[in-house]
Amino acid sequence: MFQHLRVFATSPYTSGFKLGSLNKGNSLNYTKMCSSWKGVPISYIVGSQSPWGAPEFPLVQPSYNHTVLYHIPDDAQLDRPPKPQIGHEKWDQEHVRLPFSTQSLYPVENNAGETKLKNRWDMVQNALNRPIRNSKELAKAILSYNTQFKNRWKFTALHYLFEEYLEEEESQYFFDVTLQEIAKLALSITKLIQAPIPLLKQNKNRSISLSQQQISCLLANAFFCTFPRRNTTKKNSEYASYPYINFNVLYECEPSNHVVEKLKCICHYFRRVCTKVPVGVVTVSRRSVPVKELPDWKSSQRIISELPVHCNSENTIEEAHGLIQVDFANKYLGGGVLSYGSVQEEIRFMICPELMISMLFTEELKPNEALMVIGCEQYSTYSGYGHSFSWGSNYNDITPRDSSGRKRTAVLAIDALPVRSRLHEMNANTVTRDINKAWVGFSFYCSSESGLKYPGVATGNWGCGAFGGSPRLKFLIQTMALTEAGRPLAYYTFNDRELRDDIIGCYELLVRHQVTVGQLYNIIMNYCDSNQHSGDIYTYLEHALDNRKPVNNKNDTGKIQKSDTNDSGNVCDDLILARALDFSPDIFLQDEDMSEYSMDLKVNTEDTAVIDLDTSTSDGNKCVDSRVTAEEQEVQENTKTNQTSRLFDEMEKLDQDSGKLNLKSQQKTFFGQKNNDLSMDVAEKLHTEISPDVKKKLTKKITDYFSKRPI
Repeated sequence: MFQHLRVFATSPYTSGFKLGSLNKGNSLNYTKMCSSWKGVPISYIVGSQSPWGAPEFPLVQPSYNHTVLYHIPDDAQLDRPPKPQIGHEKWDQEHVRLPFSTQSLYPVENNAGETKLKNRWDMVQNALNRPIRNSKELAKAILSYNTQFKNRWKFTALHYLFEEYLEEEESQYFFDVTLQEIAKLALSITKLIQAPIPLLKQNKNRSISLSQQQISCLLANAFFCTFPRRNTTKKNSEYASYPYINFNVLYECEPSNHVVEKLKCICHYFRRVCTKVPVGVVTVSRRSVPVKELPDWKSSQRIISELPVHCNSENTIEEAHGLIQVDFANKYLGGGVLSYGSVQEEIRFMICPELMISMLFTEELKPNEALMVIGCEQYSTYSGYGHSFSWGSNYNDITPRDSSGRKRTAVLAIDALPVRSRLHEMNANTVTRDINKAWVGFSFYCSSESGLKYPGVATGNWGCGAFGGSPRLKFLIQTMALTEAGRPLAYYTFNDRELRDDIIGCYELLVRHQVTVGQLYNIIMNYCDSNQHSGDIYTYLEHALDNRKPVNNKNDTGKIQKSDTNDSGNVCDDLILARALDFSPDIFLQDEDMSEYSMDLKVNTEDTAVIDLDTSTSDGNKCVDSRVTAEEQEVQENTKTNQTSRLFDEMEKLDQDSGKLNLKSQQKTFFGQKNNDLSMDVAEKLHTEISPDVKKKLTKKITDYFSKRPI
């Protein structure tokens, strides 16, 4: 598939990588690096050479729709947890019903067989203040204030972990040391949570900021199953539209290795936070966009070539530091994290347990809603996936904090629609729903200004796997959503190099034809309406683009137009030039690779069937059809060869004149965006120290090497 396209990774664009210092050693390193990714370097997605050079998200500021549960310290450099905010208790359907509320009552039967209501928090304190020496005593303590489940909760996985799975010494240490600290942490909720926690309900834009210490306290209560009204499975219950939060669901699972490995992740988290109290803060934000404000996809004029794309087959999304990292979410956040699930979302919640706090107050996501968590910390490493998932080891997260004290990690939860079949997936409503969902998430904190917004988004096979989606279609969906939102794309294929190559091949096809979001959306809609669902969507897309007629749209800035100069070249010459630039060789290619590149350039140009361009000129000169005769092809081949030769001759001459290439100067990237390099000041200094003639040559664009006028 797309064998006629060959994509070269651009230059590394990382600090310390200089053309003059490229020897065999770092050339091999570069080759190895390029073997894992294609497209633009990751720095183009971050918007900076450093992962932390992108703009920060909005600071934490209390407002009518942003609840801050702690006092914002004057000094952002936190060395201790912030103090809790003080408010008034609220026991209603708009707020989390907290375990220690005076209105949390529980029916208790006395010795006479009479049932009376008793303050449930008193029961919790009595149970957790007693010694707990093994898993059976832990189960008994939890059931003492959840008596209605005493004949239903068996704690199968919990017993298996401590009685069979772990070494006796490990289990004993947990009950002698760690569990006592978890109990103290849970009981400290009356001091750490002194203000009501609002629910993030549907159709509302709202944020909650908590300290990491407050989160650990709330999760400790989830560990002991103390949250009232959160255990029932009835469909008409108060919290039926919310995820489970009490850990009894996980304790009840049938024992299997991946389930108990998740329990190990949780135990490790509590060991960490009980040993050293975390001092940062976390913000959880829900975004809801009214249906009438969603984009009109069929009419979108945004050009996909404006979107920088990096495709990586080896790294993982959580390793994409500095980017918005997508959580392939369930509409009930966390999915099966507290049951048998061990795929992308569940694994992320296990290695970053602070994400589970979102399950406490986030109602089921609607199709036009998304959720972002800023500031979560990673505590564990892992290996495996699904049933092979396994806790790895301790992880020391050195991610810096922003000006509000949050780790500079942003996790975006968007839920794809589960599909039952290929026919269901290739349904116009299904596709449109997922494009809207992706756009709502990707446009989080995006301004209305034109141009790219940073940081970019790290995503992958969203809605695939257990949800049944097709990675190739999901790439197109996310590409359209990100182009509309204006955020760059980093796509991770999870060790699938064939998918990586197909994705980049498809992207190059869209760029070559200057396809807009609206055009791609309409092609996909036609595919959904056709009877070709069994065929590959990329093949359908390729045929659709090759067979469509050129579009004459004067307002389409993505089309190639004839230069407004005195040069008397034909428009088709500009077309050849554009094709040569699209497949220009990487400046780090070795000599032995050049012959192969030249062959690819020839094949790629010959395989091009139809290219859209607006070529109207004052003298009526037009290139109406890009299908050329054999004679014209021969002329064009000679022109391309001469122009390619002239390019390298001129670059060599320029090197001799200036002594080195000016890689630091401000230039246009492949995507038409200015390269805001952190080292721009170096370029400015260089320009002030050279003669005007040399400066003129240094600042010329690569297309100027093809000019018919002398340099």
